[in-house]
Amino acid sequence: MADTIRARLFMTFTIRKTTGDDVAAVIGLLRAFAKFEDLEQFCEITEEKLLGAMFEKDSFVEGLVADANGQIVAYAIFYPNFASFRGQRGFYLEDIYIDAEYRGQGIGDAMLKEIARIAKSRNFERIDFQVLTWNTPAIKFYEKHGAVRDEDERHYKFTGEAFQSLAK
Repeated sequence: MADTIRARLFMTFTIRKTTGDDVAAVIGLLRAFAKFEDLEQFCEITEEKLLGAMFEKDSFVEGLVADANGQIVAYAIFYPNFASFRGQRGFYLEDIYIDAEYRGQGIGDAMLKEIARIAKSRNFERIDFQVLTWNTPAIKFYEKHGAVRDEDERHYKFTGEAFQSLAK
């Protein structure tokens, strides 16, 4: 047990942009994230869909992975957005997820900082995201970095039949 703890304390990892070769591992982590959030029934992502969103012509989704000794142990998915009232460009952080065995080792901090660096390099001014109300560890993580919660907004979406009806 002591050896395991020691190995985890001195683990090294690299944060890098997601490549097509990483997609299968990211899908595995995405499914683990869906299970963690008790949303498995909504997890319909496939390698083809993620490859298309990230790497095909006109794709706009970006990602990072944490590579620990050749194993993908975390991912982040984000894409550009715009806050019209403030006139601010930024990223919408769709997901950031770290395999349970690798949490608490600075991977989340490193990923979030890299996303902010990429945003700043593009003259973006913000990062937006959502967190489920019960996910206290994530809320504490983001608030530790200075994130501010907006209690006045509600998340809505058009999907399925409602989306199809609008798109006619």
